[in-house]
Amino acid sequence: MLSKIHKLINNLQNTQSIVKWQHLEYIASSLLDIFTTIFNHQALILSVNSSYVDPLLQFETQLKIIESSFKIVFAMPTLKEVKEIGNTETEEQDLEELYHTILNIYEDTLLILVSKDLYKLQILKEMAVWMNQDKSYLQHRVLVILCRVLHFASKKMKGFGSVDAPCLGELAAELALLCSHNDVSITQQASFGIYHLLCIASCKDGNTAESRVTKCDKSGSHSWLPHSVLDIDYLPDILRGDKTKIAQSVGQTLTPTLLTDFVWILFKRLIAPDPVMAKEAASLLRLTLESHAKKVTMVSKIVHAIYQQLSGNSPHIMRHTMLRVITLLTRTSPKKVIFQLMDYPVPADNTLILMWHAAGNESSVAPYVLKTILLILKGKPGEIQDISLERRRSSLDSNNMMPVAASQALCTLLPVGSYKKAVAQFFPQLLMALMFQLCFSSNIRLDSDDHFFYARDALRVLLNCSGLQQVDLSLKRKNFWKQISQVLFHLHGIYLVAKTLTEHNFPQFPETLHYLYKLSVEGPRRTEEGVITVIFLTELLNRFFRDPFPEEFLVLFRKWVNDSNPTISKLSLQKIASMAPVINQIESVCSLVLSILDAFFSKDNTVVIRALFTLRRLLNKLDKVIYSTLCTRIATSYCPLMDHNDAGIRSMAIRHFGELLEDMSQYTWMLNAVVLESLVPLILFLEDIETRVVMACKHTLTVCAFQLKWSKFPQSIEHYRFELVVLNICNNIFISHGSYITDLLSDSLGFLRSSRAYLRRAAVILIGYLTILGKHLLLRDDIEVIMKAVERVLVDEDPLVRDLAEISYELFKKIVRKMTSSVIKQSLRRLFNFIYIKKVKPLYNYYTPSSFKEVKETCIIEDNVEE
Repeated sequence: MLSKIHKLINNLQNTQSIVKWQHLEYIASSLLDIFTTIFNHQALILSVNSSYVDPLLQFETQLKIIESSFKIVFAMPTLKEVKEIGNTETEEQDLEELYHTILNIYEDTLLILVSKDLYKLQILKEMAVWMNQDKSYLQHRVLVILCRVLHFASKKMKGFGSVDAPCLGELAAELALLCSHNDVSITQQASFGIYHLLCIASCKDGNTAESRVTKCDKSGSHSWLPHSVLDIDYLPDILRGDKTKIAQSVGQTLTPTLLTDFVWILFKRLIAPDPVMAKEAASLLRLTLESHAKKVTMVSKIVHAIYQQLSGNSPHIMRHTMLRVITLLTRTSPKKVIFQLMDYPVPADNTLILMWHAAGNESSVAPYVLKTILLILKGKPGEIQDISLERRRSSLDSNNMMPVAASQALCTLLPVGSYKKAVAQFFPQLLMALMFQLCFSSNIRLDSDDHFFYARDALRVLLNCSGLQQVDLSLKRKNFWKQISQVLFHLHGIYLVAKTLTEHNFPQFPETLHYLYKLSVEGPRRTEEGVITVIFLTELLNRFFRDPFPEEFLVLFRKWVNDSNPTISKLSLQKIASMAPVINQIESVCSLVLSILDAFFSKDNTVVIRALFTLRRLLNKLDKVIYSTLCTRIATSYCPLMDHNDAGIRSMAIRHFGELLEDMSQYTWMLNAVVLESLVPLILFLEDIETRVVMACKHTLTVCAFQLKWSKFPQSIEHYRFELVVLNICNNIFISHGSYITDLLSDSLGFLRSSRAYLRRAAVILIGYLTILGKHLLLRDDIEVIMKAVERVLVDEDPLVRDLAEISYELFKKIVRKMTSSVIKQSLRRLFNFIYIKKVKPLYNYYTPSSFKEVKETCIIEDNVEE
């Protein structure tokens, strides 16, 4: 209500003034027009200053009108020039009063707006911009009004906890630049303006430093005349225009967002056409960042703007300042600066290299810079990353080349003298990161005419900066640097680097070994990294440790045996195999052997083969007592491999099983059950189409015969004929292990579903003999189950399988017809068969598939049983 009354009083006074000054129309019509226009503008501005008007529309409308008023008011002639128009002393007094009234109306309008909404201090920032854009406006007049409004706002802030005035940072920059003005009166006003602005930002009462303001002095200028200063320690220096104190006070008082705006305006002034203004901005910017760069939040934007300006051939003095800004920002925000510098196209241009040098000038943050680069080097060029960065970056797409840029940056940063200590600290991490990047880079072509292997170049720089010049020269003699770009050479190249380092007893060995162990325990993110880690670690251990390795490293190799990456598994198995001569010195040898057995189940055949070789090599040297505790588990693990799809694995598993039986000939009682369980595949794969499998089966069955003490078996296997061998085995089983016949039958029935015809043929024959010999152990239901299984192969796609199945089926029908349903009679029959040993003659006359038809036609099928 009081505000409305105040407006009415002002309007009434202004109306009276128009009448009072009507007589000046003939001598100062333009001045009177300005008064009328400003008066009308005020009315328009206040008319929309209502809560019912959209805030954005309200502000834009008022700002537009105020700008129009600004251009009129501050384009007026000086008061001296105006007074000279009057002919009498009275006219001069009236002209002076009219002049000041115009200024007061403009000022009062601003005070009214700010009194309702401190957000409208934004208008003051715009006024400072308008003033700087056109030097014809009298700056002193503008600054006086700015100071008065800021003083009013600082008093209004008393008791407030916060202020919504996002323009304060930008306005502070505009005022700070004027604190070094040649005109002392302008400097004084700008200094007081900053003081009150800081009071607003810190929510302090501007009257803490009491000041007295005169409406106007005799010269016609509005002035701030300081009366006394209390309790504000930085105020005297601000009033003297001390740039260092201004920078410190602004940095301490403004929030990070406002200080960022302050810095951004200063940065924009660096490229202003006014060299004096640019120099002042550069000085203030440097002073501010030296103490308060950590509060600046818009680092990436500033770095990018510097890159754009430097690329545009900025003046030398500004180039130096901008590079200094990079250095100062790197001091407090190394991660933001480095990520921005890595986000430009590869290869880097001269401007970017200059900026890298600037970032490298700050030795105190060298470790943080290298950490950030190492974080980037975790990425794979061209791969979509899932790394938590400072912000979501558009560069993390299929064209991501940040890791390549990081490698090139290392070529620049590593030789810097201030980085020497940090490079030594991060040598292992840098070494391995670059080895990983060598692998990635070998598959990337950045240009059709050239290949940029910056990882290779950075590795050479790293070696030379770390006192390993001889390693670099040795690798050069081995032609490593030229061949590393070839994909096929890569794994050997990794081995070559590790080997060359160890040959020169590089002093960083302990830290490198520790880091490799850490990598191994944590696990790399990619398969390529895992392979490189294993190669490097193995070579270092080979050089500096005798076999066997310490237990903490053996744990890793045991784990790697069953790694998801076949290459890592094979590398681990290869190293374990090399420890065969000292296998008995390993405390955890049992767990080592068991881990190898787990590798038998790998989906990669080459891993299984390597595991078989490794195990056999260890068993040849293993202590017999320890061997005996593991032999049953090992033998059982061979059995599934006897039916492996790969013929090489089948033959090795069968042969190694036989060798295990020979090794454990003193522990036959432990292995009899496993031997009997393995008989079915050993028998059936005698018909394998692979000669090596057949030979392995013959050898192993011979060993089994000795193990089970079978008679005349070696002679039958020597004069090999499948049916006779089967008959011999079945007779021996009947005599020595008759109770196992039912188990063997069960295993054999499973092979009738095999995809390989020769296994189905062999299975039919084996089932036939086992059923004939074990019929006294079988119930009628058992025989019927066997008949149903054989019945399915009566329509087999292989004619030989069908013919063999017909023979067996007829035999089983005869057996069923002779079987009694009486439990007592069946028990007597079983007892009778146990007392009298039966011998079964050949039933199928099966020689070879080609002659089977001919034999079948002359064969009379009968029971062929002799008591």
